[in-house]
Amino acid sequence: MTAHDYPTGTLVDKAGIDMTLVGDSLAMVALGYTSTSEAVNNAVRMLKEGKVEAVKLEGGKEMAPTIAQLTKVGIPVLGHIGLTPQRQASLGGYKVQGKSVAKARAMIDDAIALQEAGCYAIVLEAVPAPVATHITNVLSIPTIGIGAGAGCSGQVLVQQDMLGLYGRVPRFCKTYRALADDIVGALKEFSADVKSRAFPADEHTYPMPQEELSRFLQFMSADKVVAEKARIADNQ
Repeated sequence: MTAHDYPTGTLVDKAGIDMTLVGDSLAMVALGYTSTSEAVNNAVRMLKEGKVEAVKLEGGKEMAPTIAQLTKVGIPVLGHIGLTPQRQASLGGYKVQGKSVAKARAMIDDAIALQEAGCYAIVLEAVPAPVATHITNVLSIPTIGIGAGAGCSGQVLVQQDMLGLYGRVPRFCKTYRALADDIVGALKEFSADVKSRAFPADEHTYPMPQEELSRFLQFMSADKVVAEKARIADNQ
């Protein structure tokens, strides 16, 4: 499951989900960008300062040398083939990949190359289920599907999508809750309560000890007298 900040990461952890992916999907679902293309220069910083346990790299055989270099120095790498969001423009947009025999065979070759380069698992995104199942059976490492059918070793979804927070979602996403409606409703209630002064109520405020309150009221009364005398003096 994806998570993009401490609160969502905590929820994933409490749910007992095996792996948390801080994915590039945050660019769209959390930051509102129109794509997930981002600078990659911060990857090394994430390893050193972010204390991540692995990195995910998109691409097939062309990424194998880079992956091999990373795994050689002990950096675990999660591969990602099929629809690769950071390259969606060159793939013709957010479309299913591997629908022809030729493209499916190329994807199988990519998966094998990533496994041989040292990936510990591979994400298969927007891939026809029979192709993803075959890749899973061919490999000795796990596959994690997202829009790739039930034949993968595991599954991943974008948290905001499956919780119904982002509006329109991909076909492959099951929306388990429609939290956007609940959240908007709560925000409207808050706004109405503030305008009507129903919020905050007594139970939402902090009291003073009665003795201190009485002294404060006396102080305020005396202060008002002084202020009134000053106002009269200024008008004379």
